[in-house]
Amino acid sequence: MAEEASISALMDRVARTAPFHRELAKLGTEEQAVFDHTSLPGVPFVAALCIRTLPDTARAWVVAPHLRAQEALAAQLETWGVRHLLFIPEKEVALGEEMGDPELAAERLNILHRISSSRTGGQTIILTEGSLNDEVPSPDGMQNQGITLKTGETHAPDDLIRQFGEAGFEGVPQVISRGQWSRRGGILDVFPLQSSHPVRLEFFDDEIESIREFDVDSQISFRKAEHVNLILTEAEGAETLRDWIKPGDLVITAPFCKERGNVCILTSPPENAAGEEDFSLAIHDNPLGSFEAGDFVMQEMRRELAERQIREWLDRKWNVSMFFPNEGEEERFRDICAGTPALLSITPLRGELPAGFSIPEAKTAVLSSSELFGRYQSATARRRASREDKARKARAQASLKDVNPGDLVVHTSYGIGKFINISASPDSGDEEMNILYRDNTILHVPLSQAHLVSRYIGLGSKTPELNKLGDSKWQRAKKSAERSVADYAAQLLNVQAERQTGKGYSHPPDSKWMWEFESSFPFRETQDQLRAIAQTKADMESTRPMDRLICGDVGFGKTEVAIRAAFKCVTGGRQAAVLVPTTVLAEQHFRTFKERMSEYPVRIEMLSRFSSAADIRSTLEGLRTGAVDIVIGTHRLISDDVSMKNLGLVVIDEEQRFGVRHKEKFKERFKGIDVLTLSATPIPRTLYIALMGARDMSSIETPPVNRQPVQTSVCPYDERIMKKAMERELERGGQIFLLHNRVKTIELFRDRIQALVPKARIVIGHGQMPKEELEKVMRTFVQGKADILLATTIIESGIDIPNANTIIIDRADRFGLADLYQLRGRVGRAGHRAYAYLMLPRSAATTGDARKRVSAIKQYTELGSGFKIAMRDLEIRGAGNLLGTQQSGHIAAIGFDLYCQLLQQSIAQMQGKRTAPRPDAALRTDFIINSETQFAAKSRKDYLGAFLPREYISDAALRISAYKDLATVRTLKEADNLLRAWEDRFGPAPETVRHLLDSH
Repeated sequence: MAEEASISALMDRVARTAPFHRELAKLGTEEQAVFDHTSLPGVPFVAALCIRTLPDTARAWVVAPHLRAQEALAAQLETWGVRHLLFIPEKEVALGEEMGDPELAAERLNILHRISSSRTGGQTIILTEGSLNDEVPSPDGMQNQGITLKTGETHAPDDLIRQFGEAGFEGVPQVISRGQWSRRGGILDVFPLQSSHPVRLEFFDDEIESIREFDVDSQISFRKAEHVNLILTEAEGAETLRDWIKPGDLVITAPFCKERGNVCILTSPPENAAGEEDFSLAIHDNPLGSFEAGDFVMQEMRRELAERQIREWLDRKWNVSMFFPNEGEEERFRDICAGTPALLSITPLRGELPAGFSIPEAKTAVLSSSELFGRYQSATARRRASREDKARKARAQASLKDVNPGDLVVHTSYGIGKFINISASPDSGDEEMNILYRDNTILHVPLSQAHLVSRYIGLGSKTPELNKLGDSKWQRAKKSAERSVADYAAQLLNVQAERQTGKGYSHPPDSKWMWEFESSFPFRETQDQLRAIAQTKADMESTRPMDRLICGDVGFGKTEVAIRAAFKCVTGGRQAAVLVPTTVLAEQHFRTFKERMSEYPVRIEMLSRFSSAADIRSTLEGLRTGAVDIVIGTHRLISDDVSMKNLGLVVIDEEQRFGVRHKEKFKERFKGIDVLTLSATPIPRTLYIALMGARDMSSIETPPVNRQPVQTSVCPYDERIMKKAMERELERGGQIFLLHNRVKTIELFRDRIQALVPKARIVIGHGQMPKEELEKVMRTFVQGKADILLATTIIESGIDIPNANTIIIDRADRFGLADLYQLRGRVGRAGHRAYAYLMLPRSAATTGDARKRVSAIKQYTELGSGFKIAMRDLEIRGAGNLLGTQQSGHIAAIGFDLYCQLLQQSIAQMQGKRTAPRPDAALRTDFIINSETQFAAKSRKDYLGAFLPREYISDAALRISAYKDLATVRTLKEADNLLRAWEDRFGPAPETVRHLLDSH
C-alpha cells in the first residue's frame, strides 16, 4: 500500500503542474488534450495520468500503433496503478488458406464478452489501431449469443445437447478442446468457445446441482461456480469495434498512430503548432543513459556521473524516484550505494519499468533499476497471458486411450501383438480387447486385466516382429532384459556409492548476496525449477561431490539453475566452469551469465575459438591466479594448458552432444568436484521415476509462465503467404527461421526467397557445411546480423534466439510430429506472439473430403494427443541418449514401459527396499462377481458385483484407462483418491464400483 501511495503522490505532483493541469482539465469537454514532446518511456505515464481522472462509469480506450507498443503499454499501465486492464489480441489476418489459432480467437471472444457485459464502466481497453476497424457483433448481439446457466435451475440435459449439436459442437467420450461436449450419466461436460477451461455440469434429473471448471489434462474439477455463460457460436460481425466506443468514453492515442483521440500523445510538436516551440509538457528520456550489464558496478566513472546528476536534481529540489522489480534488487542497490547518501535518498518504488524519464516542468525524475543494471531482457513486455500453454503437461504418459486399432501393444505374459479392437465376448458377453499375434492367433483380454497391456514404444523406426502365443522366445527376451537391467542398475549404484564415499568440498549455506541475487530474478520460477534449485544447493552444501542431472525442454529454465549454482560457488570463494558443446552456445551463456550477475563484482570470461589470442592469455592467467571467477567455454576448457586455482563447480550443458572421449576426460579432470549436467532432451516420467533411486536427477516439466502458445497454421505451399508472413515479422524487427530440407536445392530456394523479400539478409546453414562455417552462420544469426536463417533442420537445438518469432517449414509432411514439435519450440520464447507455418504440397492439402483434411490439419495444429505422442517419441530419444546403446536394444525387444518397471524393481531390490510388484493374482470368491454379464444373470441377494458397469463409464477406452488406474493403487488413501476422481468425472459411483475398490 505504501508503494501505491508513493506512485499516487508522484502522479499528483505532475498533475498539479500548470501545463499538465491545463491539458487534464480538457478531459470530458469537446476540446482535445494534446501532450507533446513525450519520449516513449513517458507515454504509459501520461496515459495513466489521464485514466485516473475518469469517473467509474466511463471506459478508457488506449490505442497503440502496433502489437509491440500494445504489449509495452499493457505492462507499464499496470505499473502506474491502472486496474481492470483488458488486452484485445489483434485479429489474425488470414494470409491465404491458413487456419486461425483457436486459442487466440477464444481469448478475443472472452475479452469482447467482458467488455459487452460490463454495465458499469471502469475498464481500460488496450488495442492496436488496426483493431478499431475489426468487424464484431453488436454488444447486445454478444450478450444474446450465449446460454447462461445457474445452479438450482432446471434444464433438460437432452435439450442442452441438442443446442450444442445445432451450434456445431462435437460429441466425444472425453472433452479436450473447444467446441466439444461429453455426457456420462448425470454429468455433462462442455468446452465453450470463449472459456480458458471446460465446464462440468452435474444434474439431479433436470436440476443443475453443481457447475465446476475442470482441467483438460487430468480431467479433474478444480473450481466451483454459481453460474456460467456458454458461448456456442460466434455472432456475425454487425459493426466495427470503433462503434463500441460510447459517448463519455476516453480515447487515448499513443505516438505514431494515424488516429487522433480525445487525448493525443505525441513525441514531437503538434502538426498545426505555430510560433515558438513549447516544451512545457516535455518528458525526456532518462539523462543518465542506459548501462551495459556490469557497468554500474564495475565502472566507477560512469557511476560517479550518475551520482553527480542525481545530486544536482536533489539540490534543485527535484523529486527523484526509482522503480525496482523486487526487494532483492532494491537491497542490492542500497549495498552498492552505501557510501553515497545522495543515491540513498531516492524514493524507492516497486514495479516493472524498462526505462526511466524526467519531467523538468514538474521537477520530477523517474529512474529504472533495469536500465541501471543493464537488464534489457527483463523489460520485454510481460503481458500475463491468461491462456495456459497447452504443452504444459504434454509429458503425460501415452496410455491405452491413445492406442488405435493397428497399433503395437505389449502383454507382460505373451509379448508384442497388434491391437485389433474391443468387442463383446461371444461366450460371456463381457467386453474384451482383441490382440493379434503371429500365425493369425488372437488373444482375448478382459477389460479388467487391461493393466497387463501397454502401448509398445521402442527406439528408432524399426518395427518389431509379432510374438507367437505359447512360444518361449518372449520369455527369453524378457529374462535377458531382466539380467541386463540388473547389471545396469548395479553399475549405476556402484558409481553412486563411489561418489557417496568420496570427499568433496562443502559449499557454505546461502549468504545475503545469494538471497538478493535470487530475489532479482526477473521472472517467476516454476515449481519444478524451484525444486531443482533446492536439490542442487543441498548437494553443493553436502560433503560428498555432487553429480546431478537436470532434464527439461529448451527454454524451461535449466540455465537459471546453473546460474544460481555458479553464483553460490563463487560467493563461497570457489571458481566455476561452464562447459558447452559449441561456441554459439558459449556466447549465449556468456551474455546471460554476465547480465544476471551485472550487479556483483564477479569476473566472467569466455574461452572459445572466436576468442582472440590476447583474451585467451588473459583468461588463462586469471584462472590460474583466481582472478577469474566463472569461465564459460567449449572443450577448449579441458585442454592441458588450462589450470584453475580453486575449481568448485563444473556445469556441463547438452552433455549428450559431447563425444565419449570428452566424457571420459571430464570424469578424469573433475574427480571430487561438484558436477551439474544439463540435458535439453526431456526424458519420460516413467524412466525418471525408475532412475530416481540410483541417479541424482531433477526434471523440469513446466514451461515458464510468460511462454505464449505459438500460432500454428497449416496451409498449401504458397509464396504469397510466405511473403506476407516474412514481411510481418521483419516489420516488427524480428527474425525468421525458414526450413527447406533439401541441401541440393537450398541455394535455388534462397534466390526465390530473396526475390520475395529483397531487403532481407539471408544466411544458409546445413549439416554438410564444415563445422567452423556453420558456427559462423549461426553466430551471425544469433547476433542479429541476418534476418532469415534458411536451414535444412535447426542446427543448434540448445540455442535461444528470443528475437526469432516466425518459423516457416517447407514440406512439413516430411517431418515426424516429434520433429515438428521441437522445431515449433524454437519460436515463442520472448513473450511475443509467435507464428509457425507448416507448408504442405498442394496435393497433400487438398486430397480427400473436407473432414479428413481438417482432421489431418488438427493432427498438426492441436497440442492434444497427437503432440502427447510426439513428445513421448522425443522423450524416448532422450531415454536412448541417457541409457546407452546396449539398454536401447532391450527396450526395443520388450517395449519401454515394461523396461522401466523392471529397472525400478531392480534398483529397489539392490538397495534393500521392499518392492511390491503388482501381483497378477485376482481375488476369487463364490459371492464376488467381476463380470457384468454374469452378474446380471445372478440373484442380487446372494452375490456382490465388483466391476465398472458400462452404464457408469460408457466409453470402452475410458473404461480401459480406469482399470489401468486401478491397477496402480497400492494403499487405501490411493483408493479413496481414485474414487473421488471417478465420482468427479462420472458421477456418484454405483455399488459395483465401490465393491471393486474394496476387493482390489
